[in-house]
Amino acid sequence: MRDIFNAENSVLHEQWVKEYGTTLKYKGFFYTDRLFTMDTRALNHVLTHSSDYQKPSQVRYNLSRILGEGVLFVEGGLNIVNRQVFAIFPYVKRCDFDAMSQRRIMNPAFGPAQIRALTDIFFSKSIKLRDVWSTMTASGEHAIRIDVMGWLSKMTLDVIGLAGFNYEFDALNSNEKPNELNQAFSVMFSAGQRVSLLPILKAWIPLLRWIPSDRDRKIDMAQNTMNRIGRQLLSDAKAAIMSSYGGGLIEKSSLQGRDLLSLLVRANMATDIPESQRISDEDVLAQVPTFLVAGHETTSTATTWALYALCLRPDIQTKLREELLTVETDTPSMDELMALPYLDAVVRETLRVHAPVPSTVRIAMKDDILPLDTPFTDKYGVVHAGIKISKGDPIFIPILAINRSEAIWGTDAKEFNPDRWASPPEVASQVPGVWGHLLTFLGGPRACIGYRFSLVEMKALLFTLLRAFEFELAVPASDIGKKSTIVQRPILLSDPENKNQLPLLVKPYRGP
Repeated sequence: MRDIFNAENSVLHEQWVKEYGTTLKYKGFFYTDRLFTMDTRALNHVLTHSSDYQKPSQVRYNLSRILGEGVLFVEGGLNIVNRQVFAIFPYVKRCDFDAMSQRRIMNPAFGPAQIRALTDIFFSKSIKLRDVWSTMTASGEHAIRIDVMGWLSKMTLDVIGLAGFNYEFDALNSNEKPNELNQAFSVMFSAGQRVSLLPILKAWIPLLRWIPSDRDRKIDMAQNTMNRIGRQLLSDAKAAIMSSYGGGLIEKSSLQGRDLLSLLVRANMATDIPESQRISDEDVLAQVPTFLVAGHETTSTATTWALYALCLRPDIQTKLREELLTVETDTPSMDELMALPYLDAVVRETLRVHAPVPSTVRIAMKDDILPLDTPFTDKYGVVHAGIKISKGDPIFIPILAINRSEAIWGTDAKEFNPDRWASPPEVASQVPGVWGHLLTFLGGPRACIGYRFSLVEMKALLFTLLRAFEFELAVPASDIGKKSTIVQRPILLSDPENKNQLPLLVKPYRGP
């Protein structure tokens, strides 16, 4: 584990694959065995049988401290929904119903029709960021050094504020003091970025969670602020819905909503939805920090890596800009945006080579046998067509390693090459991902629920920024490393504090 922490994410695992083969085990925390496999059939089995392979309790604890007990947290915990309806549905496993109920109610909020309605928010905030950078670069003849990651994070925070909760963070307005929800979120996320021994031990030893720490106090205060504001947002959303319907019946078929919270509340208030299919106010509130983190940090990080990759390949940057400039409006529709082929290829390649979340872990809830595409030979020379799994065994899900597998993508798998998407390899169709023959958004019932939201927002950002600016690295490429906590973000190796950052030289695009 020490070697893994010290290495760039997935690099060590990829070395092991070359040395030992595609299926192996290594020692995890407290010297426990951890299974690693690149076999796509085995990974598909794990991801599609989500009730049999869940997030470990230690991972769920750490997620809950930062993200709350939202849709990313829920696995087998018995919440209010289960207690109310388990007697009605005795044949449903408790762990299944918790996840199913939240997903079923939230799925419409992330469907194509809803994302289409949010596209104007993506563009309005992208244009706001463009205008801020235009002001910064207008005064001089030379390019201006900008930490693009920080600004992209502000932009995506503003987006999830409006698109998620009809709440204005106004993070892009640097002249204004950050509001208290923005500050609370920053505290929670920065706490999650720091890796130290005590939080790791608390995740593994529940008794230690009673020991107070400065980190815990900061997170608790931030969570209290978020819960208080979240309750007010929930109350406002309910009042607005009741007012718009004049106190009449609210039918599921008539539900509409611009922000995700309002849509979720409407769905929960509909009079034609059985009581057993509702989630409580507490469960709705639990989604607030989940939406905030998952809804903006992953997208801002992915867009940061896209700009980094385009700086390394100015020819690709130029080719993409030429395509984007063929569009006659600054605010195309979602369908027009998604129809741009080279933009799509650049986004796909970014999410392949620079997956924001590079790996995850699942734990077996029962004894099982993982089916294999490719049999393996153990150290005794015995050939196996499956992997025996015992209850409690942890299984590493190698998102980035699969995305960069030479067996799937060829000898140039680690290179950034959008042209590969003109004719992707047939074997890539075996990758058990929900989108793009990639593992970036995972797969199965617990795949990323907001992947459409992220894709359209990322494309809107790149569309707006590449049409307006040219980008170059402000430091040597050799000085840029990767640091992974919740997401994989860039750092400068020359910075002893390893602050997350990506400084680029930005100048207005003047045309050919």
